Amino acid sequence: MTDKAIQLDNRRGDADRHAIELRRLVLAVEAEKDAVRLRQEDLETEMVQAPSVSWPEAAEKARYLIAILAGTSAARDPRRKKLIAATLEDFRRLSAKPDGEA
Repeated sequence: MTDKAIQLDNRRGDADRHAIELRRLVLAVEAEKDAVRLRQEDLETEMVQAPSVSWPEAAEKARYLIAILAGTSAARDPRRKKLIAATLEDFRRLSAKPDGEA
């Protein structure tokens, strides 16, 4: 018996290596999704617990909700796409500080 590790990937054919790599990538993506879902839950809990103290902060919460809506089938309608884009632009424009203000 030896302590030297055997690299099994080197002994596999191209198709097997490709299948294994795909499985590894799928597992990595699933792990990332779980981590993102947990971060989203934390963010949403924080947003609910702390009321906005300014219009820009309220607009940021609205941007977040609009982004969620934009990912749904309801947002595929061309009119809604335009409305979402226009609303986000309004938030960006109205939240920007006037020239010269620090």
